[in-house]
Amino acid sequence: MYYISVMKLIALAIIPVFLIILYIYYKDKYDKEPKRLLLFSFLLGAIVSIIVTIILYYGFDIILPLRDEFSVPQQFVKAFLVVGLTEEFSKYIIVRFYNQPKKAFDEPFDGIMYAVMVSMGFAATENVMYVLEGGYVTGILRAFTAVPAHATFGILMGYFMGKAKFSKNRILLNLLGLLLAITFHGFYDFFLFIDFIPGIWIGAFISLIIGIMLSHKAIKKHQEDSHFNPNNNL
Repeated sequence: MYYISVMKLIALAIIPVFLIILYIYYKDKYDKEPKRLLLFSFLLGAIVSIIVTIILYYGFDIILPLRDEFSVPQQFVKAFLVVGLTEEFSKYIIVRFYNQPKKAFDEPFDGIMYAVMVSMGFAATENVMYVLEGGYVTGILRAFTAVPAHATFGILMGYFMGKAKFSKNRILLNLLGLLLAITFHGFYDFFLFIDFIPGIWIGAFISLIIGIMLSHKAIKKHQEDSHFNPNNNL
């Protein structure tokens, strides 16, 4: 009975992850990525980015201990520099050094596709841990908040990393994608971290909604501009 309950919780944790993956894969209209590379990207996100994040977390905790949970400045630093920076940087280095140099990375939309795969790998591992600890309510809540949030961070980062692959300003665009992901991640977590202020948590949902809207525009823009789009060859 316990085993069945655990498996149900794990399923609840990973189903929203794979629904998002299927959605983004469907949006990659003109030149699908090799499934092997997508799988490796997911696994790297699930394993490597988690390990890098943990190492960086401990490093920040030693260098910059933030112990006051009711300090707004400390929670701001924690949200942006500790959580946002470490998690998004751990995803960024995989996309930058594993995905971007690949020959299969042959259109700007691929930046979104691979960044989402890495982000969803990270989200899957993180979500399983939270849901096993918090139960069904946590799983349902995170299916509509934290998991989509990680997807939007990945899309926004991937949009600029996709542009970077085919630009002379590669370094600038790559870093811009990283900075944008950190910014949205930071604001999302910051409003949740200072929930001791009544009603402030709504800011997290506002930032998520803005992220979703921008992600939709980013997906559409790369679809329209793809050199595999037959409308661009007329």
